[in-house]
Amino acid sequence: MKTARRTETPNAQLDSLATPSLGSKELSTWRVTMQPGAQGPVHIIDREQVWMPLSGSLEFIVDGEGTVAGPGQAVILPAGVVRQVKVADGPAEAMVCMAVGGHALAPGNDERHPLPWAE
Repeated sequence: MKTARRTETPNAQLDSLATPSLGSKELSTWRVTMQPGAQGPVHIIDREQVWMPLSGSLEFIVDGEGTVAGPGQAVILPAGVVRQVKVADGPAEAMVCMAVGGHALAPGNDERHPLPWAE
């Protein structure tokens, strides 16, 4: 068993749990912790993600449409959609799962950015 790895961003703390660098071959999973008022950037991920809130609640804005989810729910974010994740009631914590190899892009820009917490 390898130890989880932590990444800090201006918007969240991300704890890698199962990733290629931790031994997983097909899936990446991580825990996201966001403080009240935090919101991630508007972006696109080239892999489907499943977000499962554990505490608090998160607002998911996908292609301009928002939905709020809390503990006991799951939100499926399709690959290639413009999205933003915001804390609706926080602090909020969620588990996220995605196929290995995902990258982020800014809308209107083809430059792919790695997701260090998923590698």
